[in-house]
Amino acid sequence: MNDFEISPRQLFQFSLPCLYRKTLWTTKGATLDETCRLANLTDLETPREGVDFRIAWNEKGIAFWLTVFGKKQSPWCRASKPEDSDGLQIWIDTRNIKTVHRAGRFCHRFYFLPGGDGPDLQKPCVGVLPINRAREPHGPVHENQLAVLSEIQSNGYLLQGAISAEALTGFDPTEHMAIGFTYAVVDRERGELTLGPGAPMPYREDPSLWPALELMKQEQKK
Repeated sequence: MNDFEISPRQLFQFSLPCLYRKTLWTTKGATLDETCRLANLTDLETPREGVDFRIAWNEKGIAFWLTVFGKKQSPWCRASKPEDSDGLQIWIDTRNIKTVHRAGRFCHRFYFLPGGDGPDLQKPCVGVLPINRAREPHGPVHENQLAVLSEIQSNGYLLQGAISAEALTGFDPTEHMAIGFTYAVVDRERGELTLGPGAPMPYREDPSLWPALELMKQEQKK
């Protein structure tokens, strides 16, 4: 892409379906099958294989399932440097506001790393990151409101996570059936992969650049 080309992801406001699941999370992780796969919007530009991202919701919160494959290097993760680590970052605006360019109290940023914690740095970790230039912070997020599991594989990793509704300020699916949402799969080996517009667009701090997830009410039959 040269300096004069515009990403197709900048030209449209995308809205993607997010399916309802009665059960999102068990002790084994997220219970998401292929029907929960989120479309890869980078295919509008240059198709990139190696990532399978699935997500679903219910009244208790949101869960995701991510597999990254085709890697030659092990992920680099440090609990002390989550923003720079290989892994997943998620941005959520529970009110899906597209008319402002600075995050407000309904905007959140989470990180999920496949490793980086524990004495051997193999334990996954999860937490909250600040959003630059945010007008006001969201409510407190407690450790027991987030969950993460991972499995490091020979050519990548499997990462699963859940965010409790209590961790999402303003999460009210009965009144707001769409949320702003984007993610970034950070990978030192292959570069950053984002759902919506990526760098140099300021997607990390501008919620108007985040696609929308339509929270589908009825659970689809398998």
